[in-house]
Amino acid sequence: MALGNIGKTLAGQALDAVKKNALDAVRPETPKGAEKPVEKNAAQPESPGAVVLGQIQAMQRVLKDDQELVVLYESRLEALRVLEIFVPNVHVLVLAGIDDENHVTRVIAPAAALQLVCKVKNVAPGTAPVRVNILTPKPRAEEKGPDQRT
Repeated sequence: MALGNIGKTLAGQALDAVKKNALDAVRPETPKGAEKPVEKNAAQPESPGAVVLGQIQAMQRVLKDDQELVVLYESRLEALRVLEIFVPNVHVLVLAGIDDENHVTRVIAPAAALQLVCKVKNVAPGTAPVRVNILTPKPRAEEKGPDQRT
């Protein structure tokens, strides 16, 4: 197997792990004591944050090596090219990127009210395509009390 193929395989595995972590962070947790996970049905729709992240990841997954997904957030006062999405919880997304004047800008928005424009564009030859990075918080280990030392 060529070195490039190994790199692509490892990158694909890393992206799959990030995607799983991002979607797990925005999905509701299984109630404690439940024998099996709660199945989704029409009464339990997927959270808006999970839908947004899933759509962006699906669009990025099918891109060719010479294409990139340009994700734009526009408000009345600002236009932002989104380079990173941080998912602090299921209801809020934090968009980070570059505005029209090349300033690093963040938008903190409720996932249900978020509207993004996504475009697939070709990159110039010899230029690496930009991918939107999705970050989820790492689960914190429960703090141990004074009587539970290891």
